[in-house]
Amino acid sequence: MAGFIKVQGTKLVDGEGKEVILRGAGLGGWQCGKGFPGCEFQIREALAETIGPQKAEFFFDKFLEYFFTDADAAFFKSLGLNCIRIALNWRHFEDPMDPCVLREAGFAQLDRVIAACAAHGIYTILDMHTAPGGQNGGWHADAGTHRALFWAHRNLQDRGVWLWTQLARHYAADAWVAGYNPLNEPADPTPGAARLVAYYDRVVAAIRAADPHHALFLDGNTYASDFSAFPDDAGARWPNTAFAIHDYSLYGFPKSPEPYARTAEQRRRMRRSYERKREWMDARGLCVWNGEWGPVYARREYDGADWETTNERRYNVLKDQLDLYDKDRLSWSIWLYKDIGFQGMVHVSPDTPYMRLLTSSGFLQKKYRLAVDPWGANAGLRHIYEPLKQLIRDAVPDEEHQKLYPYPLWTLDGRVERIARCMLLGEFLVKEWAEHFVGKTEDELDELAKSFLFENCLKREGLNKVLTEYAANVGLIG
Repeated sequence: MAGFIKVQGTKLVDGEGKEVILRGAGLGGWQCGKGFPGCEFQIREALAETIGPQKAEFFFDKFLEYFFTDADAAFFKSLGLNCIRIALNWRHFEDPMDPCVLREAGFAQLDRVIAACAAHGIYTILDMHTAPGGQNGGWHADAGTHRALFWAHRNLQDRGVWLWTQLARHYAADAWVAGYNPLNEPADPTPGAARLVAYYDRVVAAIRAADPHHALFLDGNTYASDFSAFPDDAGARWPNTAFAIHDYSLYGFPKSPEPYARTAEQRRRMRRSYERKREWMDARGLCVWNGEWGPVYARREYDGADWETTNERRYNVLKDQLDLYDKDRLSWSIWLYKDIGFQGMVHVSPDTPYMRLLTSSGFLQKKYRLAVDPWGANAGLRHIYEPLKQLIRDAVPDEEHQKLYPYPLWTLDGRVERIARCMLLGEFLVKEWAEHFVGKTEDELDELAKSFLFENCLKREGLNKVLTEYAANVGLIG
């Protein structure tokens, strides 16, 4: 390799000034428990309460160990991809009851994954996917509430700056770390995103003091969609920085307004959505990185006979987005590498101890039926949620009063569904999930965790074929 990745104008370059296009995936579900009901901290607390702290810690340590190994890195590289965005949870590095005291053990698993990637010529980007108190109102911020308390308390922001100082010191000399993504999908409700801009000023300065080498990737406000409040001198103010959009297309989700047929109008809307997200940077000649994007996929057991037709349409969404990115030689990180079957490039086989345990009891089927995953369909529950939405409309008839931040990303309907489904219902399912582990020996817990080994996963061939083709288009293989 040729030194640290740097931002040079609108491009990423290596130490010799040669353009580098980073194309890969996010390692979600590893430190940030997406795919479980509720939040990461809730499932960890519930399992410790249910089977005891020692066994719970054993299971989660093994889960982290098996979720990403050398075999995963080798497979990832074989597709021609060259970068993994690692979603971090602050709780792995700091105890909430012992603030600003580093959990050194938090680095052990992260060091291992970074080293495995580096051994196969894969860069990594460190993504603070959760911040103390939650930097947005999504369940994935691991705060257990829809209020982004990170922006309401200076001490929480102080802890974010402190943690990035520790991370930057630890990885300052590692050139296989392509850079740092200080905050995933911030949603600062203050006028002019004043607290986000001030936080970026502070965290950038702290990182630069500890590590002058690495590039930074700064998400826009309102879930990486809005840069309008950023300072006009952002390029000079935050040097060696790329600006991160998240370019999810509605056509890739169950709530698509219509089946994606690749019509001229659908492509125009897809292109306009993408261009609108990056136009602030383009007007100023700044570097853009697409930190998250990608469709979700139908499953035979949940979506019926048309699941393959649905997925062919989703692959067309994927291809048409990639055509846009190819044109701009855009670096991107698709969401995501591994899960239990909804979106990942690889997913845990149904014929594994973990999946058999949770399907034989009907738990995963219930989780789908109740739509506690926010990206899942909820057609079967409209009769439950619609009266609640209508109650709010009737009680608050002024439409302007219905537009609570982060509107329009969260409409009234979306807000009710996220809070009622993902947080309220999801929270009630956490204990039931944990009870599946009652009576298990450590050997049995180890076998359950091994379900997440690469060898026990299935490949989403259609997705991986498309990604390989587009990686080859820009000469990333080799």
